[in-house]
Amino acid sequence: MPELPEVEALTGFLTEHLVGRTIERILPAAVSVLKTYDPPPFALEGREVTAVRRYGKFLALETGDGDGDSEGPHLVFHLARAGWLRWHDTLPATPPRPGKGPLALRVRLADGAGFDLTEAGTHKRLAVYCVHAPEDVPGVARLGPDPLAPGFTPDVLAGLLRGERRQIKGVLRDQSVIAGIGNAYSDEILHAARMSPFKLAASLTDDERATLYEALETTLREAVERSRGHVAADLKAEKKTGLRVHGRTGQPCPVCGDTIREVSYRDSSLQYCPTCQTGGKPLADRRLSRLLK
Repeated sequence: MPELPEVEALTGFLTEHLVGRTIERILPAAVSVLKTYDPPPFALEGREVTAVRRYGKFLALETGDGDGDSEGPHLVFHLARAGWLRWHDTLPATPPRPGKGPLALRVRLADGAGFDLTEAGTHKRLAVYCVHAPEDVPGVARLGPDPLAPGFTPDVLAGLLRGERRQIKGVLRDQSVIAGIGNAYSDEILHAARMSPFKLAASLTDDERATLYEALETTLREAVERSRGHVAADLKAEKKTGLRVHGRTGQPCPVCGDTIREVSYRDSSLQYCPTCQTGGKPLADRRLSRLLK
């Protein structure tokens, strides 16, 4: 799933490639992808892209009429777990066939360039919205503060964690608490902070909250810098090369050399280093325990 660093890089890429260009056609190829109908998607046609902005893991294209009107509508999309954006300097001349392959939606520009939104797999969660303002999208409206915003201070993080009786891993992934962090970077942040993913957020000491803040900021900003300047097609591979523990079950920890372990859930998993994060003790993996009975 693309998370804050990759979506931030896509924002930069699309800003460079879209701003000042005119949308000619919006071509949905999957019935399920459009989540709104007022305004209709064809309201974007003939309008100039004036800005590209990130809201957590959402991307929003702001449009104007070319005469200084930049009040919308906006094309907002969330790539979900298996979605991606594919840029084309020259799009195929024939329109996409609905229901064929991974293509979900095509945006054609007036000069023949454009991009496709695609989604692999059978679980279709990629979501596209045509709205008057990004905040009209429920997922955007409920977002917590952005961790890369200037106002996201150690005190802000401490306030978000105070009274949270959930495990810190789940809190970091909750978009209504902090915007943009998903499964992969929550693993990376907790490894950098040398903190168990099962630790209760409310139990953190002042020193632990300070350590977590530093790990969060450093991990995300370094990932953004690694992603910056890459074309859209290369961002997935770049993300994988920068991860230290996530997706590396069975490999040695790059810090201490211990074997990276995994805890599996119904539709996801987390990775961690026992030596760095849990005092050498493996965490209970309920799925594995059930299989061994």
